Amino acid sequence: MIPLPTPPPGRDLLAGKVVVVTAAAGTGIGSAVAQRCLEEGAKVVVSDWHERRLKEKAADLDAAHPGFVHAQVCDVTSEADVQGLIDAAVSHFGRIDIMVNNAGLGGSTSIVDMTDDEWSRVIDVSLNGTFRATRAALRQFIAQGEGGVVVNNASVIGWRAQADQAHYAAAKAGVMALTRCAAVDVAAHGIRVNAVAPSLAAHPFLAKVTSEELLRDLEKREVSGRAAEPWEVANVIVFLASDYSSYLTGEVISVSSQHP
Repeated sequence: MIPLPTPPPGRDLLAGKVVVVTAAAGTGIGSAVAQRCLEEGAKVVVSDWHERRLKEKAADLDAAHPGFVHAQVCDVTSEADVQGLIDAAVSHFGRIDIMVNNAGLGGSTSIVDMTDDEWSRVIDVSLNGTFRATRAALRQFIAQGEGGVVVNNASVIGWRAQADQAHYAAAKAGVMALTRCAAVDVAAHGIRVNAVAPSLAAHPFLAKVTSEELLRDLEKREVSGRAAEPWEVANVIVFLASDYSSYLTGEVISVSSQHP
């Protein structure tokens, strides 16, 4: 068996930048993004709706990167919370340069049995929340007048069909379309908007909400035969956030072999 790769060292790809990350208090992609951005020299504002977990995560990150971390509670279904997140980031660090929209909500229900509430909740967090945070960040970037970057977390399920995932697939396909259109709207301001589309990123919480059978099936669909490590997705987000992708906008990068 090929051994798992290990995270590369930081190269200061985001030195001097201020990054805001939603849904960063868990053990998945958001947390990994915050960690990798700090390792690349950025100051990071971590947010989440779960206040206790957010405080714990921020304390862990700040212990390794003192003075480079700020935490702000944010529920992306609340426009006031989202604007409060941007305002807190600017108040604490003076500006924002990069917005990473990681917040999302899934579920597993056949469309035949899906209720309006189940549909609306997933759409509101995964698509509407991304819209709210993108809009707020773009307004701040325009006001600053120095460009900026938005990176959205989509999913390969926005391209392909999967049973019991109509709400999540629709939301992630919407994130892809939002990314492309937003990129066109703000290109004249020197702002870039891109997205990543992971398939499966292994972390402890995932095992609690997904069956072992489905996890094994998703792993088999990948040519590598395994799930991505969260930091592997985070590295692609760092690339999109950095000057190494200065000519890239309106794109959705598949962090998976399951591109259509």
